[in-house]
Order: sequence, then structure tokens, then C-alpha cells
Amino acid sequence: MSAFEFFFSFYGMVLGLSVAVIATGFATAIQHRKSIRIGWLTLLLALFVGLDIATFWDAAWHMFRDAPFSYGMLVVGLAIALVYFIAASLVFPHSIRDGMDLDEHFWANKKVVLLLTVAANLLMLLVSMAQILARPNAMMIIGAYAGSFLLYVALIVPAALTKKPRLFAALVGLHVVIYLAIACLPAGMGAVPEARPATAAAPQG
Repeated sequence: MSAFEFFFSFYGMVLGLSVAVIATGFATAIQHRKSIRIGWLTLLLALFVGLDIATFWDAAWHMFRDAPFSYGMLVVGLAIALVYFIAASLVFPHSIRDGMDLDEHFWANKKVVLLLTVAANLLMLLVSMAQILARPNAMMIIGAYAGSFLLYVALIVPAALTKKPRLFAALVGLHVVIYLAIACLPAGMGAVPEARPATAAAPQG
């Protein structure tokens, strides 16, 4: 096992737990669907966070696979992954009772969930700088990262702060569409050499 494989197995495990938390919450909601109101807001939030984690996981693979292993790298990876785990654990309520309306839980936690995903992406951007600056095409990669993160913030921060369901749906829905469109692109299309930005709008490759 290489140093990166050791790091990524640990990092990926925590991110995998984040996905499992969302899946468990969704399954529990479906199990109680006759006695609670699920609503579409929680489902859209869960879809976004799940896709965001998948994109983030992919970004870590492309950015850190050539990085030298260190204990500091392990700690930073753990910190970023834990931010995602906390966000994912707030998407669905931990306990469901008859008559519950998940929209109430959504409005109580949506802001924290989305701002945590922004924080995780910002941490990833900052940590990636050392790797980017060591590359010959550093300025082009930094430009791609900056544009990607600015678009991410422009969509997700207003979605976190709004109290209007339709505006939330438009902003987060647009980012979900971006994620799905990138997932459908052939490998390498729109690629930035040796880079994979952490957010959806960045060139892939």
C-alpha cells in the first residue's frame, strides 16, 4: 500500500460515512412515509450534499495522489471530511416521530448544512494551494479553481440564507444540474492539465 493509498483509505472512509448518514436518513424517512410529511426541500438538499461529497472525493483523488504523505496531511484531511460528516448528519433528523413535517427540520438546519459545505470547499481550496503552486501551469489552475469557487459561493451562500423555497430550489437545483452535466461529460472534456477543482463548475479532467 502506497502512502497515498493509506491516506485516501482513511479520508475516503470518513466521506463514505457521510454518504451513509444521508442514505440512512432517507431510508428512515421512506420507512415512516405514511406517518410523516417528507416534502421535496429535504430531498433536494440531500441530493445536493450527496453529489457535493462525490465531487469532493473525486477532487481529493486528483489533487493529492502525488502529494507526499505526512501526519499533517492526515489531520487536515480528517478535518475537512469531518466538516462534511457534520453537514450530512444534519440533512435528516436523527429521530422521526409520527406527524413530523421534515420541512420544519429543513428550515432549522439548511443554513448550517450549506455553509458547512462552503467551508469544506474553502478548506480544500486553501490546502490545495501548495500542490498547485508546485506545478508549471499553476496560474491557469488557480484561475479555474477561483472561478469554480466563486460560482459555488454565488449559488450556495444565497441558498443557505434565503427563506424562500423557490429561490432555494432554483439555486441548489442549478448546482445539481451542473453536477449531473459534468458527470455525463466524457472523461477529460474541458480538462485543466493535472488539476481537478473541488467544486462542480471547474473544468474536469
